[in-house]
Amino acid sequence: METEQQKRLRAARRIVIKLGTGIVTGSDGQFNSERLEAVARTIADLKKDGRQVVLVSSGAVGLGRGRLGLHRDRLNDLVMSQACAAVGQSLLMHEYEKLFQTHGIQLAQVLLTEGDFVDRTRYSNLRQTMEALLKLGVLPIVNENDTISTAELDYLNIRAGERIFSDNDRLAALVMSHIEADVLVLLTDVDGLMEFGPSGAKDAEGKVIPLVEDLTPELKSLALGPSRGGRGGMQTKLDAAEIAMQAGGIAVIANGKKTETLSRIFSGEPTGTVFLSKTRTSGKRRWLAHAAGVRGRVIVNAGARDALTDGKASLLSSGVVSVEGEFEAAEVVSIVDHQGQEFARGISDYSHGEAQGMIGGVPGTANGGRTNGRATVLVKRDNIVLLDRK
Repeated sequence: METEQQKRLRAARRIVIKLGTGIVTGSDGQFNSERLEAVARTIADLKKDGRQVVLVSSGAVGLGRGRLGLHRDRLNDLVMSQACAAVGQSLLMHEYEKLFQTHGIQLAQVLLTEGDFVDRTRYSNLRQTMEALLKLGVLPIVNENDTISTAELDYLNIRAGERIFSDNDRLAALVMSHIEADVLVLLTDVDGLMEFGPSGAKDAEGKVIPLVEDLTPELKSLALGPSRGGRGGMQTKLDAAEIAMQAGGIAVIANGKKTETLSRIFSGEPTGTVFLSKTRTSGKRRWLAHAAGVRGRVIVNAGARDALTDGKASLLSSGVVSVEGEFEAAEVVSIVDHQGQEFARGISDYSHGEAQGMIGGVPGTANGGRTNGRATVLVKRDNIVLLDRK
């Protein structure tokens, strides 16, 4: 009898596949045509079967470094890394054009920055563009726009205080969530999420965990450090899998160096680690939790935290201790407790100045932010998402 994950993988209609640097390039820094031919063949078969595919590909920096003949250590310099990305992007697309041309597949290059996910208007425009490409039968090849993204990142760090994506694992998960794909496949150079013996030795004795339905702190502790040649490691893949699970989809982490891995996944054969969730978070809440640019902080008292975490209350001015940062109405704020722990995010109905005037019965404001004796709603329940900080 087929398992639920086998049924869902065989029935998946929209798929996001992410290829790590170690899959795209060889040890010499060149495009690994032999390995990628098998991937292209499976993608072509999936498309012939009526499925829509988006390919998220790393490798531009590595290809650029190889073309320029630079030592790997030179990539520690940010500007040099961006220069390699600028050289490598065209090389990457040229190789993919040759690869997919034999299958009659048209390609589109989609370069994204953090702002495409932070800004709600750009977020919506991205969805429309991706939908149009998929309806046309085009294969979008997505990558972070490394050449300019860090300049934008500096601006966003000031405004938001955090990075939206630091690797293509997270980028792939955000794309998967955004276009409401059924499956996210992360092809890497390991067989999946590994569990090791009591000694904890990370050696050949480890075994693949075939199915994860709850991404617990214990499972997250199994993640290793960064992968060789890429920015992401197992931890970033688990973060990406968690986003996919919250989107109500399936994530698979598997070894892309094995020729038939991709075809085995979609034929329902046990391959890698499958992450499966039976719950789904709404699109707006997924955006708030994972992609929205946070413009300020709202510190609340214990009573407000309890009311919010019960899942039914809006955030009232009477529960706010203080506000920090500069934000306007309809911008996203972080909601934190008196210990500074962020536990929720929401879209504020008021600007920083208006909110400041409402809390604590500030002199000069009507009823200390109350209307007809009632506390003002700063953030409506429908615009709040609770965060899992396990």
